[in-house]
Amino acid sequence: MNEAPREPARRTPLYLKVSADLRTAITAGEYGSGARLPAEDELARRYEVSRGTVRQALAALRADGLITSRRGTRRVVLGGGPGRDGGVAELRSFTRWARSLGQEPGGRTVSVDRGEAGTEEAEQLRIPAGAPVHRVLRLRTLSGSPVMVERTTYPEVVGALVAGMSFDTVSYSERLAAHGVLFTDAHHTIDIATADADDARLLGCRTGEALLRERRRSTDPAGVPVEWSQDRYLPGTVAFTVHTTATSALGRRLSS
Repeated sequence: MNEAPREPARRTPLYLKVSADLRTAITAGEYGSGARLPAEDELARRYEVSRGTVRQALAALRADGLITSRRGTRRVVLGGGPGRDGGVAELRSFTRWARSLGQEPGGRTVSVDRGEAGTEEAEQLRIPAGAPVHRVLRLRTLSGSPVMVERTTYPEVVGALVAGMSFDTVSYSERLAAHGVLFTDAHHTIDIATADADDARLLGCRTGEALLRERRRSTDPAGVPVEWSQDRYLPGTVAFTVHTTATSALGRRLSS
């Protein structure tokens, strides 16, 4: 696949401007932990935008782990100070998590293939078996060291956007957000898998070696699946932690 041509300059979507302003207010302490944000209609009047734009902005803040969000209720601030635990938001984004640790995230796309959804892919993405999908194989690194092989299947609409990105794109989620594709919720399954030939070649391990596997289905603010991913980590590089509160969070940490 050739690199995508340079995109023409375009105006920042309104919802990103709204979310950026609210994010600044939260991190500055204008809304303390546990405080409620103004109602959607009040925010719409304040920023002179539609309620749909406000909902997109709030979904972006929820994806960052800054607020809770339940239909019919005002959003509650979870906290936004420098010491805040990114929790689930950081788990969804490898790039954001790495940067929060002072590590330099890296990524190299090995292949992008368009094909037909298999049984498991169709079930996870809630599309018919045989529907078009894009499969992406990537190597992820921390400060230049191989850490994880990422296998992600995208539905056609999202996959077409990914296919147009450069192979050295570090964060697909950040680029997709600019197109209005938000990763709001995710369901995770963590287990052990054995390294196949691709894992061994990219990670420098042995075929058949045990790897930590995280399977993840991410959905947008409407609950529609936008990715089905299987990430395989070298042992001894990353550990997963669970912090149980009224709003439980699952996160990564570097192994010690």
